[in-house]
Amino acid sequence: MTDGPLLKVEDLRVYFDTEDGVVHAVDGVSYSVDTGKTLGIVGESGSGKTVSSLTTLGLTRLQGATVTGRIHFEGRDLVGLPDRELRRLRGNDIAMIFQDPLSSLHPFYKVGHQLVEAIRTHRNVSKSAARKRAIDLLELVGIPDPQRRADEYPHEFSGGMRQRAMIAMALSNEPKLLIADEPTTALDVTVQAQILALLQDLQDRLGMAIIIITHDLGVVAEITDEICVMYSGRIVERASTDQIFDAPEHPYTWGLLKSIPRLDRPRNEDLVPIAGRPPSLIMRPSGCFFHPRCPYVQKRHRTVDPELAPVPDDSHHQVACLLDSSVRRKIWNGLQAGRDPTSLRELAGPGLPSRAPAVAAPIASGTRPGGLRAP
Repeated sequence: MTDGPLLKVEDLRVYFDTEDGVVHAVDGVSYSVDTGKTLGIVGESGSGKTVSSLTTLGLTRLQGATVTGRIHFEGRDLVGLPDRELRRLRGNDIAMIFQDPLSSLHPFYKVGHQLVEAIRTHRNVSKSAARKRAIDLLELVGIPDPQRRADEYPHEFSGGMRQRAMIAMALSNEPKLLIADEPTTALDVTVQAQILALLQDLQDRLGMAIIIITHDLGVVAEITDEICVMYSGRIVERASTDQIFDAPEHPYTWGLLKSIPRLDRPRNEDLVPIAGRPPSLIMRPSGCFFHPRCPYVQKRHRTVDPELAPVPDDSHHQVACLLDSSVRRKIWNGLQAGRDPTSLRELAGPGLPSRAPAVAAPIASGTRPGGLRAP
């Protein structure tokens, strides 16, 4: 065991050659996660969240991706690791809960059989011992009557139970790192809360690190220690969860926050989507990739590509934005005070004409999605 983070990703780039051109799926991403901690990776579909984690497991190799950079797991660089060693690692030390539990479970095999197979792939145990372990895992993740359920097929499980079965499979070999890709997608709110609480409880019991991938900041509000906000294959803001919700500094993060339903706002209040559409990962905009959708855009944003850099007085909070930090804080304070976002454009300086509608509106200081107060 080495000192430092359990997983450390440095300048990761993942490209795919297609007939239309090169897809820059992940473009210079860096982050880390410590043992026992939870990292949230948040962004719209196509922002590179899932590809970065699939690359950690070596799965993008199977799709012919070009991968550069470094992925250090317990001191070993996974990018250059041979396929045979990666297969030993995958599902054993690092496990992943995939986005769609119905398609991830084989429809022709009973759930217990699939759990037994996952266990025996990495453990030299008998079928009876593996089956006992499978039943114990189903009980651990809260599936009632696990001995009977182990002999049922995936289609006989509800959506929430299939997700729990996927979590049981991921935990079958007690991984040190668990990657959960959209673990609450297509689940109702009550089941979402149960799944997230389950992940927290399992983390407390097993001491594993968790990476949660989602498009919804509300999902990670109460369970993550740190959040990376991704846009167009890059991280545009990285900070502690408290900082992301209390003092975000990137206009894209403001837009994600405003798109979350809230219990402390009027029921008839409309959600405000982020204006425009995500850019093509083949023909990306020049300059700041977010400038076509940013209400505070300036002329230089079309030509200058911002780097992810620490904000003043907080080296752990990083943001990729050309606006001065003092300007960003004034805009955020104005939004908190209830000012019309359009009226705050002047704080950024002379902008481009005919900009898209603003992306953010007031969010009460220290308040998390769902009306929960920040600790």
